[in-house]
Amino acid sequence: MRRRFVLLAALLVAVLALGGCAGTGGMRAESGDDTGELGRVKPSDPSDVYVQLAVEYLRSGNFAVALQNAKKAVMVSPRYATAHNVLALVYQRIGERDEAESHFRKAVDLDPKDPFALNAYGSFLCSDGRFEQADGMFQRALQNPLYETPWIAQTNAGVCARQAARIDEAESYLRRALQANPKFAPALLQMAAITFEQGNALSARAYLQRYAEVADHSAESLWLGVRTERALGDRDQEASYRLLLRSRFPDSDQVQLLNESRTP
Repeated sequence: MRRRFVLLAALLVAVLALGGCAGTGGMRAESGDDTGELGRVKPSDPSDVYVQLAVEYLRSGNFAVALQNAKKAVMVSPRYATAHNVLALVYQRIGERDEAESHFRKAVDLDPKDPFALNAYGSFLCSDGRFEQADGMFQRALQNPLYETPWIAQTNAGVCARQAARIDEAESYLRRALQANPKFAPALLQMAAITFEQGNALSARAYLQRYAEVADHSAESLWLGVRTERALGDRDQEASYRLLLRSRFPDSDQVQLLNESRTP
């Protein structure tokens, strides 16, 4: 079961439908506490092998084989919430949004207290612009005291609040995420962006430095670095960020923005 959790957690971070899996569904959770299936002792599910294969193939970008294995998982265990959650993620990745939502809903229906399914569905709803519904899913996920990676749902909730222009709420979620996991790179990058947009370039620099200690720079983080150092007047560091951005991500949208900016 731990192996399945690690696989799914890594996958969902990678695809930005962040979450994981640590429960084996099958029966609808009806317990009176907030733990749902995570608080139950159960044997491995017979579809676990297909779930793991679907996760691995999705991570490697082999969507056709990932879909085949996710469908097999649901066929073997049609009342297994995790199988529906993974199938939903595959459908989401290939752009089949109606099918994705159907299986996200099924996963949550089968285990209404599964924080990983709730978090994944919340991310999907946010990507569809349904911010209030998404926040409700994140809140439900965070109510489970056995949720091993709450900083993931908190970061997703922060990203969603930021997209909805609720900046104070976004900052609150992200600070909670970093209190839980100070080295969580997505939360660090989001806080860097928010503080820069608030006119606090020094704080943005500090968050970017923390980000660079735990993750490789992306086009997004390098472009933010360019603008941050430009605001602070550090031309040498700005030039370093510009060079990295152009060399590592020459075809990115951020390079186009750099080319259009006032500094060569």
